[in-house]
Amino acid sequence: MGKNLVGNHIRKFRFNHNEMTQQQLADKVGVTRQTIVALEKGNYSPSLELAFRIAQAFKVPLEEVFFYGENREKS
Repeated sequence: MGKNLVGNHIRKFRFNHNEMTQQQLADKVGVTRQTIVALEKGNYSPSLELAFRIAQAFKVPLEEVFFYGENREKS
């Protein structure tokens, strides 16, 4: 199947939310900082539940934080 096609804009949203640290986001959504690092690097795809918790942390719809395929234009 190839490379992981689930991408995200987590880093952009962290920056736009008072430069939230990876640790602050991790604490807010109940994961480790290392999980946030892996997500931002594209090395890990979140569970659906975690994806929703991250979107809720930024108070935006899921589709604004995560995308599937080559849709990287919002960065």
